[in-house]
Amino acid sequence: MNPMSRPLRVLIADDHKPTLDDVSWALEGDETFDVCAVAVDAAQAVQAAVRERPDICLLDVRMPGSGIAAAWEIAARLPDTKIVMLTVSDDDTDLFAALRAGADGYLLKTMNLERLRDALIGVCSGEAAIQRTLVARVLDRFHGREPRWRQLVGSQPSGRRMTSREWQVLELLAQQRSTAQIAKELVLSPSAVRVHISSIMRKYEVADRAALVELFRRARA
Repeated sequence: MNPMSRPLRVLIADDHKPTLDDVSWALEGDETFDVCAVAVDAAQAVQAAVRERPDICLLDVRMPGSGIAAAWEIAARLPDTKIVMLTVSDDDTDLFAALRAGADGYLLKTMNLERLRDALIGVCSGEAAIQRTLVARVLDRFHGREPRWRQLVGSQPSGRRMTSREWQVLELLAQQRSTAQIAKELVLSPSAVRVHISSIMRKYEVADRAALVELFRRARA
């Protein structure tokens, strides 16, 4: 029985045809859902999302054009649409990039598709759809890394406080990522990354990136 007043409209984007077929079959066989569009790359996913305005976009992380890039664009254009990543990747880089992009869920393709129904309904009810094996990593990132640095800089005058984006850039910089690597992970242009780094350097009055990273590491020590 459909618990919703109408079927939930779902867009599925995946360049792996067997997965696309399996997920479409699983959802189309349930009256709770209406698969309103399918796509095989990021550009198609964004175009179909803007055209169809689905309730849920189910995106493959590593499809051509990047599912994470598609998530950024869809989240910006359609803030009421729920975005769930369905992927083979359990890599932290993909997980946190997806969450930063606005994803409401991150599911692995190894999951039993019979559980997909409840996960998607939960997302539309305000729940986060993240597999249990990944939840601990999210909590570890939140509890173990950010608070001590935030506590230090949070006591500074407002003019010195970092934005969320600056925090993301600085954390990756401290991991010795290059400008190009940071840009790719955060779906920014290299010039935008350089602007964020320059802004942080001005706020904390450091001369170069090395000094900025050293300040970051001392704050976390």
